[in-house]
Amino acid sequence: MATPVLDKADAAGKPEPGFADSPYITVTFRIRRFNPEVSAEATWQDFQLEIDPKERVLDGLHKIKWDHDGTLTFRRSCAHGICGSDAMRINGRNRLACKTLIKDINPEKPITIEPIKGLTVLKDLVVDMEPFFQAYRDVMPFLITKDTNEPTRERRQSPEDRARFDDTTKCILCAACTSSCPVFWNDGQYFGPAAIVNAHRFIFDSRDDAGEQRLEILNDKDGVWRCRTTFNCTDACPRGIEVTKAIAEVKRALITRRF
Repeated sequence: MATPVLDKADAAGKPEPGFADSPYITVTFRIRRFNPEVSAEATWQDFQLEIDPKERVLDGLHKIKWDHDGTLTFRRSCAHGICGSDAMRINGRNRLACKTLIKDINPEKPITIEPIKGLTVLKDLVVDMEPFFQAYRDVMPFLITKDTNEPTRERRQSPEDRARFDDTTKCILCAACTSSCPVFWNDGQYFGPAAIVNAHRFIFDSRDDAGEQRLEILNDKDGVWRCRTTFNCTDACPRGIEVTKAIAEVKRALITRRF
């Protein structure tokens, strides 16, 4: 015999508090739009959405693109905070849209979304990442050893040696740190925090033999000495990397030649 289904109600027959309430709220997304084929000027456009506050900003952008305006352009891939594709300025701060919950950014006011700063905007929230990746390539972000032959066994490393650069292995190349840097905004030639972080990862790797080369690259006028230690980069990193600390360690290594 089937079990009867009872409505959730109190003794007076009224629904329990909050049971019938919708989880959705009305949120305004205020997005900076730019389409070079239409106008040389950027404009702001508002979209009103019914959305669960526990959803992410990326979910809201999907709703806008799928249900309101298919021309909205932004990057995203894994949607789990690993690929780094969807870095953007949300309410004036660099964040990953896929890690930012609606409820955490005061949905009672318009949520402003714009592209990250310091890089040329191609369309809407998409910027030209080539200068960023060129700086990354310039610091040789790969293992270099004196032995050019393929190893016959793994290159072993103690847990202590591995811990020395563990923090900087977490970088996902989202550019949130670099595009939050005032020096980079004013001079795009500066390597930027992300490139220095990825150089740090190999400079302090006990298996690598090209630390001196990387230090000389960062000793350039557009290198590590341009950092003004404002901590913007550390605050912006979605992975919690101590970016400013890593930059300071590279500076110290340049002075002492100990790494």
